[in-house]
Amino acid sequence: MDFTFSEQQLAFRDATSRFLMTEAAPEMLREIWETDVGRSPQLRAKLAAQGLTSLSVAEIQGGFGGDDVDWSLITQELGYYCIPDSLADTAYVAVGLLAGLESLTPLAGELLRNIASGSMRIAVGHPVNALVADAHLADMLLLCHQGEVHVVPRASIEVELNPSIDQSRRLCQVTWTPTARTRVADAELGRGLWAEALDRGALCVAGQLIGLAQRMLDLSVDYAAQRKQFGRPIGAFQAIKHHLADVVTKIEFAKPVLYMAAHAMARKRSGRSLRVSHAKLACADAAWLAARHGLQVHGAMGYAWETDLQMFMKRAWALDASWGDRSLHKARVADFVLCNFARLGPGDVDDV
Repeated sequence: MDFTFSEQQLAFRDATSRFLMTEAAPEMLREIWETDVGRSPQLRAKLAAQGLTSLSVAEIQGGFGGDDVDWSLITQELGYYCIPDSLADTAYVAVGLLAGLESLTPLAGELLRNIASGSMRIAVGHPVNALVADAHLADMLLLCHQGEVHVVPRASIEVELNPSIDQSRRLCQVTWTPTARTRVADAELGRGLWAEALDRGALCVAGQLIGLAQRMLDLSVDYAAQRKQFGRPIGAFQAIKHHLADVVTKIEFAKPVLYMAAHAMARKRSGRSLRVSHAKLACADAAWLAARHGLQVHGAMGYAWETDLQMFMKRAWALDASWGDRSLHKARVADFVLCNFARLGPGDVDDV
């Protein structure tokens, strides 16, 4: 399989990286954390101006018509810079759901155009997540009731903020009443849409976890080059080198799994859910190892509020449990691998 990205995809990824390097520096993230809502309307407007809110929206609705493979690159950048915004929930997961509703209700098309213009923030309340991210700021919410899909204005719900170990996440308990007016898809259609949203949400998290792992690795390498012990940088010692090399290996082995899952999603292959679960597990393992070894390289400093490492560690730990915990994704992989007729091996890799 060819995992080569096009020049356009790489150029967009690089432009996004340069933009976030300036607009999402660690000191700026700390300032946003300390605000009441934990979000920056200015940052969201700049993200929209960069075209990130319109990446998945169809061209006829003002977007770029990007797919899951495009997002596999962008989500890594969102993770690397740990942005305090649920951009991907609106621009990737919600867009996928609304695209499936477009033929049923004119409202879906209107919402997609608003997302593309950057004028609307949409939160997704998937049954697999107990809390809804950024529900306190969302203009509209996509919520599930017994498999049905409901589009609900924020003014019609009650929101209670829930604390998170990650200061940049704003998770909410949502109380609402489903009605015939808010329902846009029945349970028969809705179950398929929510299943696809789960895959898209998990893939989104997997990409961010790889970005977080790479950032923690880079921070650890910088620290190992500057911190001296016995007159030498600690990075010169074999034990430190082995720690960092193990993280590099874990990240590089997880990337193809992520790209395979994105490719399967973009082409709607039958085994895409299996690929997504594999990707989330592999990327989470890389992020956890980067956090654990990063802590050891930093010594006691890694936990300190003043260090940047703790910001990325906490985001990785929090994301690992979202859009399906490990037991859910391990079960989906096990159901395939342990069945009597599992088609395992290189010859079957593209047909799963």
